[in-house]
Amino acid sequence: MRLVFAGTPDFAATALEALLQTDHEVVGVYSQPDRPSGRGRKLTPSPVKQVALDAGIPVFQPQTLKTPEAREQLTALNADVMVVAAYGLILPQAILDIPRHGCLNIHASLLPRWRGAAPIQRAIAAGDRQTGITIMQMDAGLDTGDMLLKLTTPITESDTGGSLHDRLADLGGDAIIDALAGIIEGTLHPTPQDDAQACYASKLSKEEGQIDWTEDATAINRKIRAFNPWPGTYTDADDLRIRLHESEVIDITSDRHPGTVVARSREGIDIACGLDVLRVTRLQLPGSRAQSVNDLINGGKDILMPGQELD
Repeated sequence: MRLVFAGTPDFAATALEALLQTDHEVVGVYSQPDRPSGRGRKLTPSPVKQVALDAGIPVFQPQTLKTPEAREQLTALNADVMVVAAYGLILPQAILDIPRHGCLNIHASLLPRWRGAAPIQRAIAAGDRQTGITIMQMDAGLDTGDMLLKLTTPITESDTGGSLHDRLADLGGDAIIDALAGIIEGTLHPTPQDDAQACYASKLSKEEGQIDWTEDATAINRKIRAFNPWPGTYTDADDLRIRLHESEVIDITSDRHPGTVVARSREGIDIACGLDVLRVTRLQLPGSRAQSVNDLINGGKDILMPGQELD
């Protein structure tokens, strides 16, 4: 089939690379306009645009898809399907109606759970045992269209936002290839979503990464995993902002105020929480790289000592 692809970040680029290995013809790629990046703030193409350029595919970067010009441009591509993955622009109904088989979205959750911008991180933070990819027939709502195909993957105790992102990106490529085969073979059966089961995965912010030590250690540990590598989690020790990269839950009770360092050893720094104790095993000091607590102690840093209270 003739495909148009719309996406922007690495997650979408992985799916585009998978499609380029098939017999389908990608006749055009849509991606967000280039953004400033790096110290020099140089305009940089998105990962999806770079894949398209390397493959010699025409790239379109409109500021909006709501104009007559945008509709005419897409119509001229004569696409059978438009595949959408983390594109970042709203597709109005007039755009959704142009491809012969409409627009298919590669969504990184098992819909209707976790509609919205950050389904990967929200699933980990909520303690979900599994997640996956849903291929959805797009409509004008926010991730509300009929479900066409699902592939699942477990969420392990060691998964971070980064590791689960990469696994789901690969799964997304597999899922959209299977879905396109189902369209050709006529084997897909659209299933409406149950809106009563829907959760909203709101966009992440850096401010949300601040640890609230009155929460239980399990919830804090999940948040540290979910927000790794972005937006990251942090706590303040006096005038130092310390970023937390890895941790584990210690099933013991402490009568210390939440946020108090109760022990410090080469295995980690134990901090009282609203319930149980969190052992931080990897962290990052201002102006430094992430390091293990063992390396922190070897470096002679007298910070996060027993009795210190964190904000």
